[in-house]
Amino acid sequence: MIHGVLNVYKEKGYTSHDVVAKLRGIVGQKKIGHTGTLDPEAEGVLPVALGKGTRLVELLTEKEKTYEAVMRLGVSTDTQDMTGVILKESEVSVTEEEIKNAASSFIGDQLQIPPMYSALKVNGKKLYELAREGKEVERKARPVHFYQIEILEIHLPLVKMRVSCSKGTYIRTLCHDMGEKLGCGGAMEALLRTKSGDFTLEQSMTLQETEEAVKAGTIEEKIISIEEVLSSYPAVYAKEEGDRLLANGNPLHEGLVKGDVREGWVRMYTSSGVFTGIYQWKKKRQQYFPVKMFV
Repeated sequence: MIHGVLNVYKEKGYTSHDVVAKLRGIVGQKKIGHTGTLDPEAEGVLPVALGKGTRLVELLTEKEKTYEAVMRLGVSTDTQDMTGVILKESEVSVTEEEIKNAASSFIGDQLQIPPMYSALKVNGKKLYELAREGKEVERKARPVHFYQIEILEIHLPLVKMRVSCSKGTYIRTLCHDMGEKLGCGGAMEALLRTKSGDFTLEQSMTLQETEEAVKAGTIEEKIISIEEVLSSYPAVYAKEEGDRLLANGNPLHEGLVKGDVREGWVRMYTSSGVFTGIYQWKKKRQQYFPVKMFV
């Protein structure tokens, strides 16, 4: 079984679940999970975890995302992108300065109301299922954060921008909200995810390239190991007498650990250098406690 993360380039027309299903067939294993949904018409970076790497999914989903989006001004749709039904069309007479000011106004902490056409659930039912039935329900605004919104090109009615944001952010909702702020409406025309955490577009592979790597026997070279994914956390080694506790996923007192890293999350290794998992130092208890085990 393969363990680690594969940086997949999700192409248009596939859901994130489609990618996982196809990869299961390509690599021949069931234990696979994606880290952050991309809409079918969106494309770009989709880190996919394999084997023990699936324990990283929650951690990787939390990471900052970067997108290049094309917004069409002068139109509003029921899906907030151009795949939906047009609800309203307006004349576009905005200046470059007004567009840039509108973009800047969204930078920082925001409360974003998720679109009806989304996979979020209300009372156990996905919002897009309710939307297809012609129902609209109240959605709670969710806290999101925009680190950067940079206008790259303006060819009205199209505006291309680069957006860096927190997890759970809907870029099509940003396009809609910016359009409303400009007084002419807006909808997302295209979306490309260029970065998810440390995974970049340049390093990503299509499903076809992945299949070719499997056939050539080079797929292991393309897998990012669990240790590499977690390399930003300092490495800490247990003393020999702490190895037994590590094997059972137990906390370790500071006296059972070499070195002096006494804060945050660490990569915990046995005395012989075998990686076991992520531990967190808790000052009050003077112990390292397990966060995620990979043994």
